[in-house]
This record gives sequence, structure tokens and C-alpha cells, in this order.
Amino acid sequence: MSSRPFVHLHCHSHYSLLDGASKVPDLVRRAKDLGMPALAVTDHGNLHGAFEFLREAKTAGIKPILGLEAYVAPRHRSERSHGGSSGQEYAFHLTLLARDGEGVRNLSRLSSLSFLEGFYYKPRIDKEILERHSQGLICLSGCASAEFSDLILHGKKDEAKKLAAWYQKVFGPENFYIEIQDNGVSIQRDCAAGAIEIANAMGLPLVATSDAHYLTQADAPAHDILLCINTGRTVDDPNRMRFDTDQFHVRDADEMYDAMPERAEALARSVQIAELVEENYSSLNLGKRQFPSFQAPEDKTPESYLLELCEAGLLERFGPNPSQDARDRMELEIGIITRMGFASYFLIVWDFVRFAREQGIPSSARGSACGALVSYLLYISHVDPLKYDLLFERFLDPNRSEAPDIDIDLCKERRYLVIEYVRRKYGAANVAQIGTFGTMAAKAALKDVGRALNVPLARVDQVTKL
Repeated sequence: MSSRPFVHLHCHSHYSLLDGASKVPDLVRRAKDLGMPALAVTDHGNLHGAFEFLREAKTAGIKPILGLEAYVAPRHRSERSHGGSSGQEYAFHLTLLARDGEGVRNLSRLSSLSFLEGFYYKPRIDKEILERHSQGLICLSGCASAEFSDLILHGKKDEAKKLAAWYQKVFGPENFYIEIQDNGVSIQRDCAAGAIEIANAMGLPLVATSDAHYLTQADAPAHDILLCINTGRTVDDPNRMRFDTDQFHVRDADEMYDAMPERAEALARSVQIAELVEENYSSLNLGKRQFPSFQAPEDKTPESYLLELCEAGLLERFGPNPSQDARDRMELEIGIITRMGFASYFLIVWDFVRFAREQGIPSSARGSACGALVSYLLYISHVDPLKYDLLFERFLDPNRSEAPDIDIDLCKERRYLVIEYVRRKYGAANVAQIGTFGTMAAKAALKDVGRALNVPLARVDQVTKL
């Protein structure tokens, strides 16, 4: 464990899909083992690993720094064209770090807009929305694939200075740094030479980072195969994409100082930047639920309106003289729902299910929500939990703090109408569709690796059948 100050501000996890080889828990553990007080994760164009990273870092007792290696379009994000000094670039890299809660929100906005408005090969932002959402962000000028580096490599130092001045203006002098790297690659040294010259001329601070794509030096061959899978090439293809050295691992401080012996100040500045970042982004109130609020009619509260709807449902489902068991169960459930603050949640689900019914779109809850009589009374579910002796506590345990989770199946042919209704009523900014990640099981992974290693298919099949 080195006593020299350094933290990693430029790291890729496995959420840099088929490019980063480090799982988030392993990355955090590596930083902890190296005695580093903080760690940034800057995945390519996305924040998919953000909350997993926050959770793991908090458990490990190191400061998490949420980041993004953004793709920046050479012109407007909507233009599906190339640009840059060579005319071949469809996106440049830029390192962004969240300094506080507002920075996290702006990172999220930028990442979302990059997918929704700027996608062209990669999710891209542009200078317009970067300027609009710069508050709370720390900007590093980027790696060898950055626009700043592109200008340096093409001898356009005056334009590089103008770009640096623009970044300094947008983010503020205290939040913009010239980034230099040395993973043993000559192009990085060429970029660094020009970057240092410009930083000195303009009085801009330097920070040294390491473009980390895998955990240890021993992981370099595995990462190389990952790149082959990513690009659909084999390891013996002379023209394939590859990293020129085996130095793109999470290096310890001594390795960083040995690699850049004349840049001790720039290396130490990584710790100074980490110290600027808000501890665990406490201003975000990440542990606090923020459910949308249902607007009940005629000045009624969500709680009173829920009771009114359930009273009506009780008569519709059980007739004019419902059993005492049904009434007792309803009152028990509503009491728990109200006490736990979930009345609005039930009303919102009731609202879009009601819309689906009115439109003739088949819908029904499934799973543990069917154990709630309230679901049955609101026509969210069509299963009578009294008849089948289903437990409400299986769905919502009053002794635990978990939020309810009502899964609704909607007919796939017109479910889009329900989604549009929710967007219109509650606002597009408050509605999201959930993405999932598929993972490769052993057989699929072996087949991909076999293909990358050019192993005959018959042999790969023999191995997978074992």
C-alpha cells in the first residue's frame, strides 16, 4: 500500500459493455485494497452501474464518485454525420464527474438525452446540452479520443486553447482540468505533451488519470478476448481492435508515479478533486422514497378517496350485504396502507387499470398483489383472496419498510395506450420503462470465447456439452 496520494478518476466497469472487464464489486474491492480513499466509475455513455456502485462503495467505506465518459457529437447531437479534424469522428470522449447532488441529476439528464436525442452508433450529447446541464459537474478534458486531444494531434493548438477556454467558462475555473494519461501508449504521450504546453500557457490545472478497463495486469489477455467478442473478430486477426499494452488495469499509486515520474503534482491532484465531491451525495436523499402524489377529486385526501373506492368495490364484489370478514379485512388493509403512506401508490395503479378497463384492454395484477383484498376491490386483481386464503402480509408486511410492488399484465396489442395515458396524466418526466441486462451463462460464454480464439466449432460443442 503506497503512501503517495492518488485515486482513480477514470475507470470502466462491466457496464461499459464488452469493453470494461471489471465488475463493480471487484472494482471497489480493488480500490479499497490499494488503500485509496475514493474511486470514480466513468462508464462509456451510461450510468447503468451508478446505484450498484454507490451501494458497494458505501459498504466498503470509500467515497464514490459518479462519472460518465460521455460521447460528444462533433456538431449537433441530432446530426447523423462525422466530423472532427480528420472528418472521421462521430463522437469524442469527455470525462465528467458529479461533484454534488445537482451534478448527479445533470449526469442523469445528459445520459438520458444522449440515448433519446443523440444516438448515432453511440449515445451522444453535444455542447448545447452540455452547457445547459453543467451545474455540479467536474469536467476533465478527456483521453486520447477526446476533441481536445484530436485538435492537439492534428496540430491545431489554437483551436485546442479555444476549446479549453470554452470548457473553463461552462464549468467554472474550479471545475475544469486538463487530463493526461500514460498507459504505455505513444499517442497518449503525444497528447500529454501538447496538453501540458496548453495548460501551462493558460494556467489550467493538470490531473493525471489511468484509463482502467480491467482489474489487474494479469487480466489483460481476458480483456483482449472481450474486445474480440465485442468487435466480432478473432485473436489472430491482424487488423482487429486491440489495446497496445497490458497497462490498462487499476494500477496502484506506485505504478502511477513510476509511469509518470515528472507529474507528481498532477497525480496528487486526483485526491484533491475527490475531496471536492460531496460525501455519498447526501443532498440527493437517496434512501428516501419519492412517490408521485395522486390528486384526489373534490378536495378529498388520497386516504379518504381510497376508502371511498374500496367501499364501493366491496358492494360490487360481495353484494349489498358483504360478510363481516370481508369488511374487517378491508379495514385492516386500508389501515396498514394508510399508515405506511401508500394510498397514492394504490390510487395511481387503480387509475391506469381503470383506464385500461374503460378502453377494453385486458389487464390484471399477478403475484403477491393478489393477496390484497384492496387489489380485488379496486379491480386491480380479479382473485378473491378470502376465497383462496391468500395473505395480505405476503404482499405488504407492516413490520418491514419495503414498498409495495404491483405487477400488472396488460394485453400487448394495446398496452401502449395505457403507457401514453400515464405519460399524459403524470408527466413524461415521471414515467420510465425499465431496462434489463441479460447475462451470458457458461455455454454462451464458452461459445463466444471459442469463436474469438478461432477454436473449431465441433470442439467448442464438445466442451459445452460437458
